[in-house]
Parts: sequence; C-alpha cells; structure tokens
Amino acid sequence: MDILALPARKYNWLVATAIVVSALGYFVDMYDVYLFNVVRIQSLTSLGVAEKDLLSAGISIMDWTFTGMIIGGVVWGVLGDKKGRIKVLFGSIILYSLGTFATAFVESVIQYKILRLISGFGLAGELGVGVTLICELMKPAKRGYGTLLIAVMGLYGIVLASFIAHHFYWRTAYIIGGCMGIILLILRVSVAESGLFEKSLANSNIQRGNFFRLITKRKLVLNYLRLILIGAPVTFIVGILISTAPEFGKQFGMKEIPDAATALAVYYMSTSTVEIFTTLLCQWLKSRKKTICIALCMQLAGVLCFLYFPAQTSFGFYVRCGAVGAFYWPILMTTVSEHYGTDLRATATTSVPNLVRSIFIPLSFIFQLLKPSFGLINSAALVIIPTILMSGVLAIFTRETFGRDLDFYET
Repeated sequence: MDILALPARKYNWLVATAIVVSALGYFVDMYDVYLFNVVRIQSLTSLGVAEKDLLSAGISIMDWTFTGMIIGGVVWGVLGDKKGRIKVLFGSIILYSLGTFATAFVESVIQYKILRLISGFGLAGELGVGVTLICELMKPAKRGYGTLLIAVMGLYGIVLASFIAHHFYWRTAYIIGGCMGIILLILRVSVAESGLFEKSLANSNIQRGNFFRLITKRKLVLNYLRLILIGAPVTFIVGILISTAPEFGKQFGMKEIPDAATALAVYYMSTSTVEIFTTLLCQWLKSRKKTICIALCMQLAGVLCFLYFPAQTSFGFYVRCGAVGAFYWPILMTTVSEHYGTDLRATATTSVPNLVRSIFIPLSFIFQLLKPSFGLINSAALVIIPTILMSGVLAIFTRETFGRDLDFYET
C-alpha cells in the first residue's frame, strides 16, 4: 500500500495514529528509565543494600538494563526488517510489560538485575521501530516534526514517573509501569504497517534485516559506529551527573543536598524544551548535522558550568542540571533512519539508540576507575568532556540526510 497515494484525509489519519502510538511507546520508555533513577535508593535500601554500596549497586543494575537493551536493540531491529514494524511493536511491549510487572516482586539485588535485563530487552524495540515507522510514513521534509512529537511525549512519561515515585511505594510504581504497557498493546491494534516495508516483501531479491551485513560492510559499519558515538554523551550525563545529584551536592559542599528526582525532572524538562528548539532550527537550517553540532556545543558549555562553577544553592544546582540538557535525540534518530535502506532501516534505527545507552557501561567503568585517584568531579570531567568533543568531530563528518527519499535498499 502506497500511503502517500491515499486521500489526504485518510493519509493524515494513518500518520496521526502511528505518531500517537509510537509516542506513547516512548512515553513508557522514559517512564521506565526515569523511574529506576528515582526509586534507586528507596528500592535498594528496602532490599538491604548498605548506604555505602547504593551507588555501585545502582550502576550495576543500570548496566544490566543497558545490556538487555543492547541485545534487544539488535534482535527487535532485525525482526522489524524481517517480520514488520508493527509485529515488533506488539512483541516488545508484551515482554517489557511482563518484566516490569515482575520487578515489583523482587526480593534480592540479583533478581532486580535479571528482571531489569528482561525489561530492557523488551523496551529496546519501542523507540527505534516507532521512529522507523514514522519516517517511512511521513513526507521527507516533515519527518523531523514526527520524531519531535515522539520525543516530547517522553517528557510526560517522566512527569508521571516523578509523580508516581513521590506518591506510591516503589513496588507499586513498577506495577503501574507494567499495566501501562498492556494498555499500549491494546491501542496498537489500529496502527497501519509501513508501505515501504510492504513493498520490500514483494521483492524476493531483497535480504531484509541482515545485521551481519550492517557490521561487516565497510561503508555501512563506519556510518553505524559514527552514529552510535555521536549520541554517547547523553548516557553519561543522565547516568552520572544527574542521577547521582546527592553525591555531587555533597562534593560541592552544599548545605542543602539536592534531590535526584528533582534534578532528573529539571533535566528532562530542559531537554524537551531544547528538542523543540533544535527541531525548529533543523527545519530552518535544513541540516541535521549542523543542528547536532550546535546542540553539542551547548552541552559542553553546560557540563563545564556544572562541574567547575558549582552551585551553592539548590536552585543554582537545578539550573545547572537544566543547562546540561542540550538534547538532540529526535534529530539523531531521524538521521539514523535516513541513513539506511528499507531492508536495514529498522535494524539500524532500533539498535543504535540502545547501543548509545549501552555506552554507559564502559564510560561508567572508566569513571569508577578514575574516581579514587582524581575524585568525583575531575573523574567525571575526564570522561564526559572528551566524549562530547569526539561526538562533535564525528557529527561534522556525518552525511547530511535532511529530506532524503527513503525508498531505496542497501542490498
């Protein structure tokens, strides 16, 4: 079915439905990621983890979650190209819902890790396949607006997670997350499949979802690695600078120790605002790579202010949390989707964001390795500043894809 050839009214309805359902998928995604950061101390304390081990145990659980996302990103991406975008959106949310619901009943840290790995695996299919579907359904010049709406919806997932975490017990918060997944599953019944994917089914010469081709063909793998590393700074900023706000507050000598939940809420509110600005800037410049470079410069300035011009009041600290929120996620995701043909688009677009998140694992390891010798602040700087600079250089050499026609194959 050529969706672009449909009457305008029907076309707009199908696109709007796909955007809403994909956006709700990212809503659940952000609820889940944000929720653990907020309930980390409460949940681990209730499981008997000593105060001195809360940071290391929390980072370890996040590592398990991101490991699940790495594996899931590849598996769901391949299935998205082989079996269809819609089937993956159904399968991923079912697994996520079961894993998250079961997390409410953990009795040990190892159970927590295993179920977070399962939830991460399920959640890995949400954003990438949703963005792939939207990019293939929308007209080239308007794709950025579709991914922007998906990203902004993530803010409301954070708002809900913040509200739930402050008013409900942590186990109840996970039950609510699992129930939201089931509701989303029901809503997906009305979503149409991508016309470009259906077109690829009719071509027997096309080998869809060949992940090994993606990571072995020189041109494809260089693009793949470049796009992953461009997003690298985000995971460290959220996982270390923002999520461990109390530890940084103590290090800065603040009298009133900042709250991680508030710091995360401010950070994500800032990122959503910046996402709107960068998307509009991208449409005006008609360039995704230039916009990403501008966002990275803003991010670097925010990080330097956060670490080396430390706040002494809670208000000043939260302002600095907002300052590091120069987020370019919608533009990066659209760029990934535009880089690859229909036979590999879901594989790339689904695996890249999860591999970006997984970069937290080596970055957090290096951070903890440096921390005893250089201290909290300098260790964070030694990791995040070179990472941002590297991402900027890679963005400069990335192919410009704004307005690219997606009706092509890599095979």
